[in-house]
Formats: sequence, C-alpha cells, structure tokens
Amino acid sequence: MVETTIEPLDKTIHDLRVSPAQHLHGDFVDAGVSGARGVRVREEQFLTMVGLRVPIGSPDRDRLAKVLGTELPARCGEVAIGHDVAVLWLSPDEYLVISQSVGGSTLVSYLRAGAAAGDSAVLDLSANRTTLRLEGPSARAVLEKGCPLDLHPRAFSPGTAVATSIGRVPVLLWKVEKESYRILPRASYADFLGRWLIDAMAEFKVLGSG
Repeated sequence: MVETTIEPLDKTIHDLRVSPAQHLHGDFVDAGVSGARGVRVREEQFLTMVGLRVPIGSPDRDRLAKVLGTELPARCGEVAIGHDVAVLWLSPDEYLVISQSVGGSTLVSYLRAGAAAGDSAVLDLSANRTTLRLEGPSARAVLEKGCPLDLHPRAFSPGTAVATSIGRVPVLLWKVEKESYRILPRASYADFLGRWLIDAMAEFKVLGSG
C-alpha cells in the first residue's frame, strides 16, 4: 500500500479571490508612462462597498453619522470622509460607503446597528464593482477622450464623485487628488474599460519616448 501525505490547505477563501481586472495587471504595468506626460493605471482590488439608503428626515441620519464619523453628503458630487470610510452621494437618499480597511460584513453590521429606526437599507455591494486608479499628469487628458464631463479643475475638483460614462461604460468617477482618479465600473465592464484605458494611454507613451 502506498502511503500519501495530504498537505494542509492553508489558503483561505480570501486568498483564492480573483478580481475583475486581475488578468490585465501586467498590461497595466506595461502601459504605464513616466515623466512630464506620465500616466498609469492599476486596479485597487477588493475595496469594501456598501449601499446605503436613508430617507430624508429619518432619525437614522444622525445615528449613522456617528457610526461613520461624518455627516452624510448633502449634494451631488460631494464625498464625505469619516472613520476609515468615504461616503459618496448618489441621490438625496442614496449613498455608497467605501472602505479600504473595514471588511464588508463588519461595515454592514455597524451600519445596520446605526439604522435603528428601521426605515433605512444597508447592502454589501463589494462584488458589484471594481476600482481602477488612474494617476499622473496626463490622467485627465486620457479621461477626456471618452468622458462627457467637464473635467477642468474649476468644474471637477478633488473630493468630487459623480455618475458618468467613460468609453460608453457607466461608471462612478471620483477625483481623489489633483492628478489621481478612482473609476468604479460594474465588474462585468472591467475588462472592456481596462483595455479602453490602455488604448487611450498609448498616445502618451509614444509622446514620452520622443
């Protein structure tokens, strides 16, 4: 009889996850441009995203503000920064809560505990979207090839996030810093949009090599 040894399975479910644009990571690196015309793209994997619906006038708003560490954003484009979370305005009673450090089940539990009035809705949407980070001096010029928004700083300043489209793909576009954007497409569009961004960046690679 041949004896066999079964190695213990030391990978968790989290270790086995595959992000929507993971297969493009090498292409993203190759497409990067440095220097004065620089631009680069990468996927920020597995950010926690929780949908939050809170009726206007609900007492839950004050309770949730204490949980989040910030008041809910009050107008289109506003992003509120709280305790390890960012809260994006989607409509007068709808928000997207994003975190890099708090897990989805934990954040959902906190928010549901804060929604004690029972008229709010909390739903983990982490698997619904991915996040592409576009950065560099030419990042805005890349976006302007396929985004209908006025992206000039006077109209689209850091700390602004809106629903729009890029290359005809519906996204949430969040300007995090002067030359840094987070693009949130549905997971099913990650491949198409990732390849669109790579193609839109190609011009600057050629210009940068001249």
